[in-house]
Amino acid sequence: MLPRIADSLSFLYLDKVRIVQDDTGVCARIDVNHERTDLVYLPTAALSCLLLGPGVSITTRALATLARHGTSVICTGSTGVRAYAAILPDSLTTHWLERQVTAWADLNQRLSTATRMYDLRFSPDQAPSNATLDQLRGLEGQRMKSLYKIQAEQHGIGRFRRNYHPDQWDTQDPVNLALSAANTCLYGIVHAAILALGCSPALGFVHTGKQHAFVYDVADLYKATTTIPIAFSLHQSPQPEQDARRSFREELRLLRLLPRIVRDIQSLLAPPSDIGDGEDGDDSPESQDVRIVHLWDPKAGTLQAGVNYAPDGD
Repeated sequence: MLPRIADSLSFLYLDKVRIVQDDTGVCARIDVNHERTDLVYLPTAALSCLLLGPGVSITTRALATLARHGTSVICTGSTGVRAYAAILPDSLTTHWLERQVTAWADLNQRLSTATRMYDLRFSPDQAPSNATLDQLRGLEGQRMKSLYKIQAEQHGIGRFRRNYHPDQWDTQDPVNLALSAANTCLYGIVHAAILALGCSPALGFVHTGKQHAFVYDVADLYKATTTIPIAFSLHQSPQPEQDARRSFREELRLLRLLPRIVRDIQSLLAPPSDIGDGEDGDDSPESQDVRIVHLWDPKAGTLQAGVNYAPDGD
């Protein structure tokens, strides 16, 4: 079995290095003050996702090895924020994509998933267990208003109103500028996690109609504890956008957000019955990360591949 995507070595971020393949394996060449070159060998077989930041170059042979080991390669901004492009290996399982499509296409499952996404944002006493989707949307609006009010009072700011107008970007206050910049960084991190799982960023459950609808769905789970506090702490910053990106990177190191995002996506896409009682572990979301290719059948669900199904005697 390959390592699970939520294991500690699932994601590795590199920048300002040259990645090559030598006789031993894939290594990162690091120039130290133009005086010497250090070599750091990468555990490619234990990596689910390699994030390439600015200043990285990589050879074709190294990419081929990463693809052979089932490692997704994602080009990102500094420290993993903003996902620009991705190279996904052929061995990447479609298991989580299939679960996402199944849940998205079925109205009842989509409603259940959207409801659970809202539930993750509330503490147990904030939302009734039988609340409708309309009620949850209203409760979410009240929660955000309350959060903005609390943050504004803590930082001695007058009344705050969330305002996002791209055509009036330079006229916005520092908090709104910082919040927009930090949210963009968060979207990049979530996008990278979604691609590493093989899911579609476009198939959202709460949001719809955009290529990043699922990215917005997942990112909304973490704004209250990440980007919003950062933005309000920069209400007096002369460069709120730059400072927001820098602060978010520092917080990201402390929070270990990527593994948490992966676990939450898997939990949301796995039907409650699949989470199971943990007796044998075969039905847990993470145990399904690696699967042999199979054939689809409307009655049996899946059939073994590599078998000749011609009737006997033909």
